[in-house]
Amino acid sequence: MTTDWTSGYVADIGYVFGYYRELNPSWATFALLKAGFIPPKIETACELGFGQGVSVNVHAAASNVEWHGTDFNPSQAGFAKELARVSGTNAQLHDDAFAEFVQRPNLPEFDFIGLHGIWSWISDENRRVLVDFVRRKLKVGGVLYISYNTLPGWSTFAPMRQLMTQHAEILGAEGRGRVSRINDAIGFAEKLLATNPAFARANPLVADRLKALANHNRQYLAHEYFNRDWHPMHFGSMAEWLEPAKVQYACSAHLLDHIAEINLTPAQQTFLAEIPDGMFRESVRDFMVNQQFRRDYWVKGVRRISALDQGRELRNLRFVLITHRPDVQLKVTGALGEASMAEAVYNPVLDSLADHQAKSLAELESALASKGIGFNQVFQAVLALAGNGHLALVGEESVIAKAGKTTAKLNEHLMREARGGGEITYLASPVTGGGIGATRFQQLFLLALAEGKKRPSEWAAFVWKIIHAQGQGIIKDGKTLQSPEENLAELNAQANEFAEKRLAILKAVQVA
Repeated sequence: MTTDWTSGYVADIGYVFGYYRELNPSWATFALLKAGFIPPKIETACELGFGQGVSVNVHAAASNVEWHGTDFNPSQAGFAKELARVSGTNAQLHDDAFAEFVQRPNLPEFDFIGLHGIWSWISDENRRVLVDFVRRKLKVGGVLYISYNTLPGWSTFAPMRQLMTQHAEILGAEGRGRVSRINDAIGFAEKLLATNPAFARANPLVADRLKALANHNRQYLAHEYFNRDWHPMHFGSMAEWLEPAKVQYACSAHLLDHIAEINLTPAQQTFLAEIPDGMFRESVRDFMVNQQFRRDYWVKGVRRISALDQGRELRNLRFVLITHRPDVQLKVTGALGEASMAEAVYNPVLDSLADHQAKSLAELESALASKGIGFNQVFQAVLALAGNGHLALVGEESVIAKAGKTTAKLNEHLMREARGGGEITYLASPVTGGGIGATRFQQLFLLALAEGKKRPSEWAAFVWKIIHAQGQGIIKDGKTLQSPEENLAELNAQANEFAEKRLAILKAVQVA
């Protein structure tokens, strides 16, 4: 007799090497303060279903938080444990199934528990296990981060997803592998829509969704669409599931959700404000924005912060600009589409941060007061810029000094791994306590710099030697460059751009 240890979850193809900033406890602190709640001091944290372990290892290396976690896939857990070993963080990572992990006798209670990309893709039995774990192991005042597929946003495409999954399981040839079965299922769906079925006429957005899906990484699609269990749910249903865990909804982890003007019309804002029940208000909001994916923070024993304390705590927060100043576009996208940022406010804020040095909201408020820009405007600008990925929250100096050693070890390992491939596109910053984007070639430029090569032309030659030895070439405009001269020219262009736009930022956040 054999046991299906996967419980229907995709295990024959690895998950993507993604990094998710919402799992950074400092991100939760910012969001909770914005929403008017008291954030906990986070010293112990746990990620359930950590995938390849990029996020959990970056956060363990870049902070003083004690991290634990599990992912049932042994190859993914093995990779994650290797990252923990080389960085020296002593993060406790396992390959237990959830039901096994929760029985571990040496687990501490946690200030923060994170689940990204797990809830919608597991069985009800496993969901009950996770809820019980949160009930028993999340401290009073602790934060639960959870992301999940949401209705009503998935209601239109869910039938097509079910049909493609059935095709992969019923008509897909087992010996051809999961990727081939996924490709066949997508091809089948495209042929079906080409017949102009009534379903497509009644749901015209399905064709666009399928087209976007076909361009996705197949590893991502395998885990996102082709698990046995796939359960989008309403916010109200999530609240019912989590009720035994004694947690209350606090706020969205997606900072742009906090800006009503880019997501809701004035009439919608007024309509929501007239709903007295906060939980029901969230359900109604999901209909207004056709919510497809939620990223939320829940708290066990949520407490309001006074306006006085909120203002003080927010002013103490420090931020750093992690985008090249001239490249920042004064645009922001919400549920209502793209909106322009007010140049009279955003340009002075960006100019104050253009040196990529950490500055508190209090310092920005003081520096911009002479321009007639008040604290509320400064804060709104920082909120939007952080939500857009241009700003990162900065940690305490004592933590930065200590974390510099572990992030240096992890980053050196990742940069050396980049010689063979480009799956991981983030490095760890002790300044931000999280991940900073760095492409494969940018990581190799840093590696060249660490080995004493000071000029961009030397970095380009260093990278070309590595990729040429592996029979690789650079892809530009969808085509692989053929000659050494073409490849070197492109590498030189990228190295010069890196020196001009990116290196100073990576030095500021202590990655370079």
